[in-house]
Amino acid sequence: MRFVYHLFTLTACVMLTTTSPAQTDTSLGGAITGEQFTQTVDSLAERGQKPHIYRMNYWVSGSFALAATAANIYAIPNIIKSKDSLTDAELAGLNPDQHNGFDRWALKQDPSKRDANYKNSDIMMPAVIISAAALGFDKSIRKDWLRIFMMYYETHAVTFSLYNFSFFGPAFQNKVRPYSYYDDYFSVDQRNGGNQRNSLYSGHTATTAASTFFMVKVYSDYHPEIGRKKYLLYAAASVPPLIEGYLRMKALAHFPSDILVGYVIGATCGVAVPALHRFRDKGVQVGLTSTPVGPGLSLTWQPVYK
Repeated sequence: MRFVYHLFTLTACVMLTTTSPAQTDTSLGGAITGEQFTQTVDSLAERGQKPHIYRMNYWVSGSFALAATAANIYAIPNIIKSKDSLTDAELAGLNPDQHNGFDRWALKQDPSKRDANYKNSDIMMPAVIISAAALGFDKSIRKDWLRIFMMYYETHAVTFSLYNFSFFGPAFQNKVRPYSYYDDYFSVDQRNGGNQRNSLYSGHTATTAASTFFMVKVYSDYHPEIGRKKYLLYAAASVPPLIEGYLRMKALAHFPSDILVGYVIGATCGVAVPALHRFRDKGVQVGLTSTPVGPGLSLTWQPVYK
């Protein structure tokens, strides 16, 4: 259900950003060669247009994102939520001292505020996801809304797939949540659920970080003139996921180290997916040529649009 909720919020982003005319895809699908890129630039320049910053093969990206979505929807009830309950022996063996001082911070919270923090964390995450629609206020970004949305959907598909299927996620890890350690406040029936084995890592934090870092990456790519100021934007992008992680810790759902792992994975996805879609400018081209006197090598330099 949580992934379906993600899809709903992403759909809302589309509705918020489709106020501009539908864009025409003038790029070549998939990876392109330097010669193809130059030809594309020349063709667009003749029409007084700028080439797209990101290449996009909608069939490939759409098929991948939909396949990942289907896999994630399957994984939630059948892998992540289907773990065996903690046994009485496992609950009795939980020892706060086995954690380092940094992680023990999660075991010194007020359990009476757990529900409120849990609710707030569930509100903040989709709010941050939808906030990516703010990119639509930028005219140069808004004209490319469809490919930006596709990349955003792809980013979240990758982020959630890593949570559900990577070695670092709960499919392979069974780290017990801080919630189960509070034996003086919660009953055994509350503490022994199979979902309590899913502390590593924080999917909420990863999703939030992927959203904010994606926004900064896209904005920076469209506005290279901001130079090193982009690092200030990345610093600002760190704030929402860290707040989300703090709320998840206060909700007794994760240890601080789980939050940091989620932060790193989410931030990496938010930057890496747009980076993989960037056009590769290749102004210098080396190739074979044929002349009346025979074959030879050709070396061509042509500045391309940046």
